[in-house]
Amino acid sequence: MTSTIELASSFIEGAPPGELADVVSDVQALTSEGEDIVPSLVPAFKRYNESQLATVKLPGSSEEVIVSEFNALEDNRYFDPESQTSFEVDHTTQTASGAQSYHLESENADLIKSLLKSFGAHAREHYPSSSYGVYPIENDSAVAILLVANRYSPNNFWNGRFRAIYQVPVSSPSTLTGKIQVDVHYYEDGNVALNTNKPVSVNLPSVSAESIVSKIAAAERDYQEALNRAFVQTAEGSFKGLRRQLPITRQKVEWEKVGGYRLGQDISGGKGR
Repeated sequence: MTSTIELASSFIEGAPPGELADVVSDVQALTSEGEDIVPSLVPAFKRYNESQLATVKLPGSSEEVIVSEFNALEDNRYFDPESQTSFEVDHTTQTASGAQSYHLESENADLIKSLLKSFGAHAREHYPSSSYGVYPIENDSAVAILLVANRYSPNNFWNGRFRAIYQVPVSSPSTLTGKIQVDVHYYEDGNVALNTNKPVSVNLPSVSAESIVSKIAAAERDYQEALNRAFVQTAEGSFKGLRRQLPITRQKVEWEKVGGYRLGQDISGGKGR
């Protein structure tokens, strides 16, 4: 039988973008342990934060940095090469503390520095609200390039997240591999979710920041154009076939006033006007 912790952990790890706090409240309400269950869910919070590329603000800074498996240290600490800082993360509250100076020890420090500059320019141009990072991985034989962009609009009942993770061996010639993920949750009068996972594999003529970022930009552009085409085809095809986009009157039905419509009266046994 699934334990309460396992069940609650699955809820945490499946939380939509920007809705982790709401899911935690629901978990607390559904369990008899209440707040006492939260400390037992720290591993689930950590897995969620690392897989979702959660961002935290460094103490005394307005910049948000990424939390991931690629920049993890010991004791819930992580590092950011661009600010040359390490920091501790409270995975439950998604807050950073204990910032310390951190010097990156890597034979590929020059490549990482160049990538941070070039990839940062790409991120700022195409993703105004985003965070990015470049980290040495696989015993310094490759680098990981991460990007996350969040858009939250709870007043309009939707939240979304764009994530991209790329890995590049530093040997030349090389191949850039990775995946692009888009998660959107729309929940006005229901629940609609978009969860995509697009693999990326591109040959690199050389391992330089300019070559790598150019290939990443092309892959992301192609993917977003494919998404746009899919949305148009779905709207004009599948969704249109399910029901009218608007009634013949060209106005949305106000369901709370349905009794005032002729059809509603007929169904309820009332007299039409």
